[in-house]
Amino acid sequence: MKLTLLRLVVTALIVGTLVACSTPPAPSPSAPGDLPATRPTAPMALPGDTGPLPPPLSQPKSRWTPVRWAELPGFTEDALHEAWNAWIKSCERPVAPFTALCSEVRQLSIASGDEQRAWMMARLQPYRVETTDGNPDGLLTAYYEPLMDAARQPGNGFNVPIYRTPAGFGARRPWYTRQQIETLPEAQAALQGRAIAWLRDPVESMVLHIQGSGRLRVMEPDGSTSLVRVAYAGTNDQPYGSIGRWLLDQGYTRDATWPGIRAWLAANPQRTNELMWTNPRYVFFKEEPLAGMDAAFGPKGAQGVPLTPGRSIAVDRQSIPYGTPVWLASSGPQVQLSRLVLAQDTGSAILGAVRADYFTGWGQEAGDIAGRLKQNLRLWVLWPR
Repeated sequence: MKLTLLRLVVTALIVGTLVACSTPPAPSPSAPGDLPATRPTAPMALPGDTGPLPPPLSQPKSRWTPVRWAELPGFTEDALHEAWNAWIKSCERPVAPFTALCSEVRQLSIASGDEQRAWMMARLQPYRVETTDGNPDGLLTAYYEPLMDAARQPGNGFNVPIYRTPAGFGARRPWYTRQQIETLPEAQAALQGRAIAWLRDPVESMVLHIQGSGRLRVMEPDGSTSLVRVAYAGTNDQPYGSIGRWLLDQGYTRDATWPGIRAWLAANPQRTNELMWTNPRYVFFKEEPLAGMDAAFGPKGAQGVPLTPGRSIAVDRQSIPYGTPVWLASSGPQVQLSRLVLAQDTGSAILGAVRADYFTGWGQEAGDIAGRLKQNLRLWVLWPR
């Protein structure tokens, strides 16, 4: 479809959308406790959104209830162009039924926010995501890509390895535990020569293993420094154990944040291995170049496309399929969010109907946000009509 024809699709709705932009939206909650436990009264429809609603849809872990666009908090205010790059990334690995819309999504990358909004109203139907028994409330957390100093060779304080997948990986599942990897000669033999780089701090290594990818400022043997990404390549298939939860359960600390964990280790350095070995799971990585446009995006998520800071989320794929545009609303002590995001990733802890992990980007500031964010959530999937 030519861009001129595409604009005809949205022209009928543009005027109504502009009128809607001058109308104050329904107030969004100011704190997690303000989210009503019961289903809200249906809001007044935006101009152009007056047709009959379709029937509800079902997923293995969720129920989707059709709603009017006016129910989406902040729909008329979001800077949609910020999400469009994430949407175009999803179109690199399109999934049905969004494949047919991707040519229009790409053409609209240079459209105005009002044109993008009108196109969404013409082409998509919002559905509120609920549990199978009708609860629309859920949990939002966040994740990020840590940025760490590393060295190609061990020494000078760099003594914690980051490994590629071991030789013969896959022949033995589950593979050795974290403790066995660090102590058994046969495990060490399989990892001989497989180190990508070396970190200074075992806590940094654990952060990297939990986040699943990271950026490294690597000191090369010739003294130069390079910036690379280490991306998730696999695990030893052992169960995950939270080192923070272990400290809490043992009564060793009341602060299971990363600063709290570091403080406990500073007071008990001889117990570092004991603490780290409470998490049997071990992650292996692969090295990827990080230059040009690659540096402007995060690692590839489970959909197979690079993540966009602030616009990509991880979901339970039995509730929301990969590649789905989602309206996210979360209001709490850390952030206030009402925006368009794309479901492009998943995670072992991201389970449930109304559950999302929000990708905040990379570096210290992104890590600070991700480490604190845990608050109420509502989601609406935007599904083709």
